[in-house]
This record gives sequence, C-alpha cells and structure tokens, in this order.
Amino acid sequence: MDEHTDTHQDDPFAAALEAVGPRLRALRQQRDLTLAELSDRTGISVSTLSRLESGGRRPTLELLLPLAREHEVPLDELVGAPPTGDPRIHARPVKRGDSTILPLSRRPGGVQAYKQVMHGRTSDVLPETKVHEGYEWLYVLGGRLRLLLGEHDLVLGEGEAAEFDTRTPHAILNADEHPVELLVLHGPQGERAHFRARPRQRRPD
Repeated sequence: MDEHTDTHQDDPFAAALEAVGPRLRALRQQRDLTLAELSDRTGISVSTLSRLESGGRRPTLELLLPLAREHEVPLDELVGAPPTGDPRIHARPVKRGDSTILPLSRRPGGVQAYKQVMHGRTSDVLPETKVHEGYEWLYVLGGRLRLLLGEHDLVLGEGEAAEFDTRTPHAILNADEHPVELLVLHGPQGERAHFRARPRQRRPD
C-alpha cells in the first residue's frame, strides 16, 4: 500500500478536499466565467483560484465561503457531503439571471449534466459571446433555442441537439418570448458526448 493511500485512510477528509478543485472548475465553466471575472466578484486572486482548481492550493473555509456564495451553492455541496446510501440526487435549483438551472449530476470533474430553463426574452439585445475550455452538448426539451456559435446564428426546436467546442465564441438565448427548456452536458476539453441526436423529421402537412 502506497503512502498516498495511507494518507487517505488516516485523513477521511483528504479525498473530499481533492474533489473540491474539479467541482470549482465545473461550476465556473458552467457559468461561462473566466478566472479573472471570478476574481473580480470574489476578491480572490486569479493565481489562488487557478491553484484551487488544479489542486495546488488546499481549500480553506475563508476561500470556500465566498466561492459558494458567488456560485449560489451550499457549502456542503461544494466540498461533497458524505454518502448516505440514498441513490437519489437531491438537486437544488439555482436562479442565474433569466435562467433556472437544476444540476443532474454530482460527479467531480468529468461530464456535468444539468437541466436549464431559460425564461422568455424581454430584450432584443444579444448577449456577449464567450469562450472557455470544454465541450458542450445541448438538447432542446421544449421551446425554441437560439445558438450563436462563431459565425453561425442557429435556431433549434424541440427534439433538436447541438454539440460544439466551447473554445468557439458562443452564446445561447431564447429564440422568442417563450421559455425554452434544455438538457446540457458539459465535459472537459476533448471529452465529447458519444452520441449524436438527429433533428426530428417534420411531418408532412
């Protein structure tokens, strides 16, 4: 048995602390925030945030409290609550801007899944496109979604999907004044969804 395993047995919180970095990175990328933007909002330096996400800095309560507040998640979710044997996911919806987001997975790192409801548009102003590391897959459950992706301006209807490298400038918004409901999978760079959804076939009139 190696020294790393002995350390985890002696310190039951070591594994939970190691998982904090991937969780912080996933939350930040889910919100399309850069390290600099998160630094401005929390007062934590970019270098400290980067080391927290990579595991080079041990998370402390002083650092985790402002991050949990900014990401609007409970502190126990950020550090990973101990397993209870209950297989159900007790997700808490999070309100961000004009969207409500419901996390569907708690896996640290890897592919993150969540359901997002974007409420009807109240402005004709287009959001600013953003870039970040990762790969994203979107599936429209209901409504009409507008996807700005590089030079493309696309509208996806119910049953249609899109997948793209998030290093391409992108933004998503309602295509009209009605709400849109979608399923989102977000993975690290190079980790794609292993399936493609075809657009639904239109029925003949």
